[in-house]
Amino acid sequence: MPSPLHSVSASEAAAPRPTLLIVDDEEGPRQSLRIVFKDLYDVVLADNGPRALEIAKSRRVDAAVLDIRMAGMSGTELLGHLKQLDPHIEVVMLTAYETLETARQALRHGACDYLTKPFEIPIIREAVANAVQRRALAEAMADGSKRVRELQEELRNVQLQGELARSENEIYASVMHDIGSPLTAVSVMLQMVSMDLEANRGGTAHPVKDQLARVNQQVARCMEISRRYLNYARERSSQNQVVRLNQVLADVRELLRTHPSGKRHQLNVQLMPADLTVRMNGTDLIQVLINLVTNAFQASPDPLQVDVLGEYFDDSLPASVLAETPRSLWINREGFANQAPMIGLVVRDTGPGIPESILPKVFESYFTTKQPGEGTGLGLSIVKRLVAQAQGGLRVQTEPGQGTTFTVFLPVEVG
Repeated sequence: MPSPLHSVSASEAAAPRPTLLIVDDEEGPRQSLRIVFKDLYDVVLADNGPRALEIAKSRRVDAAVLDIRMAGMSGTELLGHLKQLDPHIEVVMLTAYETLETARQALRHGACDYLTKPFEIPIIREAVANAVQRRALAEAMADGSKRVRELQEELRNVQLQGELARSENEIYASVMHDIGSPLTAVSVMLQMVSMDLEANRGGTAHPVKDQLARVNQQVARCMEISRRYLNYARERSSQNQVVRLNQVLADVRELLRTHPSGKRHQLNVQLMPADLTVRMNGTDLIQVLINLVTNAFQASPDPLQVDVLGEYFDDSLPASVLAETPRSLWINREGFANQAPMIGLVVRDTGPGIPESILPKVFESYFTTKQPGEGTGLGLSIVKRLVAQAQGGLRVQTEPGQGTTFTVFLPVEVG
């Protein structure tokens, strides 16, 4: 049967009861307060300040009732220590010697109320109930403020990612536009030259006209690739991007066919037997492959062969492949899911290889071993960023005097 001093509701009975700390160096008042509040709160008693601090350090205290005048540590001193331990704790001060100065001092130190002995039960109950409610409200506000800060931070991150994505899109669009404009001009000039040659020969075909037609055809292909990837840039999204692998390989082959740094080298791009779809932005993937190939071209003054091909994996990579050695290096190994099915896009050259002392540095921004004017040192750092962004993996294997192999691992889109 509930106490006549308090009726306990079902919701109150189900919820954990707040803890009330009562501190008084006199047994009588201490026990009286325990009787008043035992049905309302989880009451803990202490007969001095140090003992009260031990209790507050060992468990949660929602509110406290302190006697101001106590031997040793006063109630006002104890109030300050409790507030240092837990700024949210609410304290009601009691004294049998009421003065305006003691009341001011207690409130100045953070007490929420100040009562005199002897106390009236309804008044002290109301004071403690208000203290407990203030504690709950303060914690709710603190939690709410923390959650608001977290949401603001999340919003800033989302906005930053959106701005970065928009910036990248603008860069891609600008680059593709800058490529497309001169290609258009070149195409028009080639057609005009062809027409002039034909006019000067009285309407008969000039021997150079066929060569001009082939050049114009290559320009048209480059313009088509430029338009396609400009559309990719406009439709670029940070999630669920997929691209047909053979289309990318074919575009890489066309774009690198007449690359200036590849004149003395042999490039072999092999299409996949099956036209698979991989999870990566198409513009990013073509950038990765072009950077890897041109890096191989520029790394050797002697003629070499560069092969670009895809390997299908229907199982995850074994630990032996994931391991690093002095002649092998992994990029984004921790962020790479290593889940089948996946594709390993291989760029393999027959060049001089990468010295072991240099291998750990090759993906650093602005690091280069090339002659001035032959490279910026950004190509492989861009590859690193784009592969990690796609949650792919990148493995480098090198053999001095035999060549280097870069393998980009990407998940295959199923279904």
